[in-house]
Amino acid sequence: MSDQVVVVGGGPVGLWLAAELELGGVRAVVVEERAERDERSRALTVHPRTLEVLASRGAHGPFVAEGVPLPGGHFGVLEGRLDFRGLDSPFPYTLALPQARTEELLEAHARAVGARVLRGHRVTGLTEHPGSVTVHVDGPEGALDLEAAYVVGCDGARSTVRQAAGIEYRGTPSTVLGWLGDVVLDRPPAPGYSHFGGRGTLMAVPMPGGLHRLVGITPDDVTTAWPGDLTLDELRAKTVSLAGDDFGMRDPVWLSRYGNATRLAETYRKGRVLLAGDAAHQHFPAGGVGMNVGIQDAANLGWKLAATLRGAPEGLLDTYHVERHPVGAALTEGSRAQVALMTAFTPEGLSLRALLSGMITGLPAVNDQLAARVSALDVAYPPADPDAHPLTGTRAPDTAVPGTGLFALLRADAHLLLDLTGESAADLDRLRTPRLAVHSAAPDRAPASWAGVEAALIRPDGHVDWATDHASPARLAVAADALNLSLH
Repeated sequence: MSDQVVVVGGGPVGLWLAAELELGGVRAVVVEERAERDERSRALTVHPRTLEVLASRGAHGPFVAEGVPLPGGHFGVLEGRLDFRGLDSPFPYTLALPQARTEELLEAHARAVGARVLRGHRVTGLTEHPGSVTVHVDGPEGALDLEAAYVVGCDGARSTVRQAAGIEYRGTPSTVLGWLGDVVLDRPPAPGYSHFGGRGTLMAVPMPGGLHRLVGITPDDVTTAWPGDLTLDELRAKTVSLAGDDFGMRDPVWLSRYGNATRLAETYRKGRVLLAGDAAHQHFPAGGVGMNVGIQDAANLGWKLAATLRGAPEGLLDTYHVERHPVGAALTEGSRAQVALMTAFTPEGLSLRALLSGMITGLPAVNDQLAARVSALDVAYPPADPDAHPLTGTRAPDTAVPGTGLFALLRADAHLLLDLTGESAADLDRLRTPRLAVHSAAPDRAPASWAGVEAALIRPDGHVDWATDHASPARLAVAADALNLSLH
């Protein structure tokens, strides 16, 4: 058996993971039940941290070129909008881009780096062995078995992989039904439009191709009863009731309802089975964070799984659950909090919303904290060593490297050793290995949290593995040797 990974699910999460594995030197095959790409776009928003992840592989260009940039986001559809423009990122905004196009771009990227994508193939079960796992598949030409070192379920909230592995998926059932319509608006509202009042909430988001997405909730939607499929007439009536205008809506491309069932996998890894994206965490799509967190799951898992298959110690792969499960827990908690705000239609609820909205607009620290949370720029992984440098586990900003920026130097198959004194280029060059890239340059404007840092080791996913305020050729050599011994 060749070292390979079967990725189940050909959505954005599975496609990005497959590409990361291939770039890490591991064969990957994506198994997708749909024969054709679903043109209905559940996800619409690409957040700053996801754009940074894409930029770390040079894949961000088409997204930035085609997406509609918006200067911020929202938390619970509060009237005070989150302002992303002050974020320390090359992408201080959100992009509106339909998931169908995101998938198309990511599939092209995955195929370009060598991943196979099997469409029209449905996974029916798994058989795990001491040194491998067999994935049972029904395809257009009949049943087949794929043997691999690992299988990763990126196959959504109803994950066949998760169920076959017997991983618990606990949480709360749906009590609220949101609705959406992708339509043409002849009289669209201004970008960033949102309304909230006692009769409900409504947002309008511009999309490429001349469409707008209308999303909302009314008090009647706080229910456990399914009222039937959404119709254009119902969407029009709800919009007029909330906005006083239907904005000239016509030609619907997609009409849908969705619930707030919220669940989190008990573990992201069980033996040779791993989970990412909605297979690991399900929640109400508040703020459009779901797809983004899933792609960030894949960014964390991809390099670790590839390194494990190259011979790195087994414990490295266990850190995937250790690091990402708390992120999933924070995601589900934040989603529940936003649902509470989005359904606060009583006078008391409206007062609470007004109070919190005023804090966002009046207290920059509140805006900055929520913006960092929603954008995922605040995600940091607690280091195993309590005496580690404070930067250990944090996301390294692009501004940590002058000129090219940090992201242009990152690779899926190697760590990056930075000399921030700009004085050790010769010493660094002899430390270079296939798994260690090196760069020496003094930053012209280091972020405040990086003041005094003289060297840092950056993981393939852009998080700090090690840092020091006292660099020397000897210390850099020790860090490089420790890395090469652990990652091969």
